[in-house]
Amino acid sequence: MGRGLRCSVSLLFIWMSLSPAMGQWKKLFNEKNLDGWKQLNGQARYEVVNKEIVGTTVAGSPNSFLATEKTYRNFILELEFKLDGESNSGIQIRSESKPDYKEGRVHGYQVEIDPSPRAWTGGIYDEARRDWLYPLEYNPEAKAAFKKSAWNKIRVECIGNVIRTWVNGVAAACLVDDMTPEGFIALQVHSVSKPEDAGVKIHFRNILIQTENLKPSAADDIFVVNTIPNTLAEPESRNGVALLWDGKSTTGWRGAYKNEFPDKGWEIKEGTLRVLPSSGGESTNGGDIVTEKEYGAFDLQFEFKLTEGANSGVKYFVTEKEKNSGSAIGLEYQILDDEKHPDAKLGAVGNRTLASLYDLIPSLKISRGLHKIGEWNYGRIVVHPDNRIEHWLNGYKVVEYQRGTPIYYALVARSKYAQWENFGMAPTGHILLQDHGNNVSFRSIKIKELK
Repeated sequence: MGRGLRCSVSLLFIWMSLSPAMGQWKKLFNEKNLDGWKQLNGQARYEVVNKEIVGTTVAGSPNSFLATEKTYRNFILELEFKLDGESNSGIQIRSESKPDYKEGRVHGYQVEIDPSPRAWTGGIYDEARRDWLYPLEYNPEAKAAFKKSAWNKIRVECIGNVIRTWVNGVAAACLVDDMTPEGFIALQVHSVSKPEDAGVKIHFRNILIQTENLKPSAADDIFVVNTIPNTLAEPESRNGVALLWDGKSTTGWRGAYKNEFPDKGWEIKEGTLRVLPSSGGESTNGGDIVTEKEYGAFDLQFEFKLTEGANSGVKYFVTEKEKNSGSAIGLEYQILDDEKHPDAKLGAVGNRTLASLYDLIPSLKISRGLHKIGEWNYGRIVVHPDNRIEHWLNGYKVVEYQRGTPIYYALVARSKYAQWENFGMAPTGHILLQDHGNNVSFRSIKIKELK
């Protein structure tokens, strides 16, 4: 070896020695015993067999968790798992167990392991707290990544407010959330109630973690759920999502049939856009508001909060050409207190209930998909370039149709919209928030234009 080459190699070695290591993996499980772990909540059996942690279901036990004694904030976690049966399981991340919260019940983010036909492995659930945050309905292509009765590999990246998951190398979920910045990691054995379901095993192995000099995986284009109000995270912006309301002003909005934003009937306060209650009824106080811009194909997200007995709606393809005394005309995502407002009983087969295509198509009713009155609900309207349209409620697709088809025209012909020529068929239109005279709040209004 020449002197110059020896010098270059020596300098390279010194540089590598002094530079911070990228992605140093550490074993979270020593493959010998359960040192560094503790069991919480349930009585499932955990043991070490052949360098694996094996959990076994016990009849009558609540959910059991084998948790790390240490807590973790920013990290990259990888592990392999295999299910011997059909029992649901999961991996807790940034989770907690506190005496003052449900008597110490484990709560926090869970990366789902789901062998059922639903196939939500890699989705993100909020154990004992907010329910589903990222069901795999948002990313159905990832459902096929899970391999039944075989070893599967999970990767989880928790860096700042962004949580991303992969199943066998396939991007599964991307969540932006700031509720719990740090917590333990835990392996779940799910509860079983029947004696015949006892004895089912789940295996975990090769549990590795990085906590320093973290390098996120390459960007992808899967759907992003961001629960932080009125914000755009970097993965959203990269995917073409933009705020439709900035959370503080009337910029981009005006009154329906007006040049300016209403001077009454609406309130902007603490990041919330609120319809003020009035005794005059539909569109008689401040009136509806619409976007200044018109939209064709798009993915619209919004959060809304109802008060008891309230009625409102989000309309799209609003042209303002149909002059009428009430609300402006357009296809409508119904917002309603189904239990207390009489409109839920009108129309046909429930087509005026929450998240329905108002007076045309009823929404599917999913018990876990509805939040209580006074809590925020997450709505979504997707208009594809081929005129397929979807309504979503809290992570569940509840309406799907295609405008311009014979079925669509038949539905319009029997509805209150039959009098309007080419109802709902404009190539572009405004998006509208309805003033129905009731107290309803909106926030986190975002849009991605589709091509």
